[in-house]
Amino acid sequence: MDIRDIARLSGYSLGTVSRVLNGRENVSERARARVLEVVEAHGYEPNENARFLKMQEATSVVVFVKGTRNMLFADILERIMSQLAETGEQACVSYLDEDADEVRSALRFQQIRHPKGMIFLGGDPAFFERSFARIEVPCVLITNTVSDLGFRNLSSFSTDDTAAAREIVGWLGACGHERIGIIGGSLTPGQISYRRLMGAQNALDCAGIDLDFERDYEPCRYSMEAGYEAIVRLLARSPDITAVFALGDVIALGAARAVFDMGRRIPEDLSLAGFDGIASSQFSVPRLTTICQDSAQLASRGVVALLRAMAAEVEPVHEVVPFKLYKRESVRPLS
Repeated sequence: MDIRDIARLSGYSLGTVSRVLNGRENVSERARARVLEVVEAHGYEPNENARFLKMQEATSVVVFVKGTRNMLFADILERIMSQLAETGEQACVSYLDEDADEVRSALRFQQIRHPKGMIFLGGDPAFFERSFARIEVPCVLITNTVSDLGFRNLSSFSTDDTAAAREIVGWLGACGHERIGIIGGSLTPGQISYRRLMGAQNALDCAGIDLDFERDYEPCRYSMEAGYEAIVRLLARSPDITAVFALGDVIALGAARAVFDMGRRIPEDLSLAGFDGIASSQFSVPRLTTICQDSAQLASRGVVALLRAMAAEVEPVHEVVPFKLYKRESVRPLS
């Protein structure tokens, strides 16, 4: 499969597909979503050698994006690319599966293209611990933290996922919900989803509410389709749940559709909360209660740190960017 097949299957032109695959602007969200849907469905991987040889001289920064359907990442990526363009830095984008080893991909890029710097949008600390020592250029990880690994050429900018999850689940408890389910991510330590789960569990423990993971938790990937299927499975075995915390807004939006299809209403029959603060969350019906990550600050601070490290040897920076809890229409107080 090549780019022409992606164009044919998506219904968009070669130019549009090329702009999507390279993270360029001037592409509608509808077109971007459709092209990335085809890419993920068919497991498409670009002919990297040909692309690298063609773009090697023009590219100074590579941005690795984990997952093709993460709307928060799409927002952050747009800001990153815009800021890099303003400084005259040429950048390209590599989309990876959300379970892929991003550091191994970066090593391959480093060998072929020799970039001046790299940005990881999403990442697993375990992969960095295993093989990042072989990366020779300045790098920045955005949305996860690697402050404890001690690499001199790796900075990170993230949200305190544990504290944020604790706050939003604590809000569900304050609204009188005692049967709270959770959907999304996995129980793998080090993952962002794991920290959110631990924050949720901490909030429930503080409220004296038991969280039985086998009964009340349903793992899934970060997509609307996965969220739809996850809440169906969760409610099938735990129909008495009154509120659900989705570990990502995109998961919550899929779950909301499933609840509607089951003949239930949000928030009258089931309260729903998400995480990320993507634009769609404020336009859904009802508007989604969520944790809003500051995508502007995550992108800006990450790019500034990378540019400084590319210009001169500086100490790595590890920062936690503040979050906000938006209490919206999707949660109904029971008391």
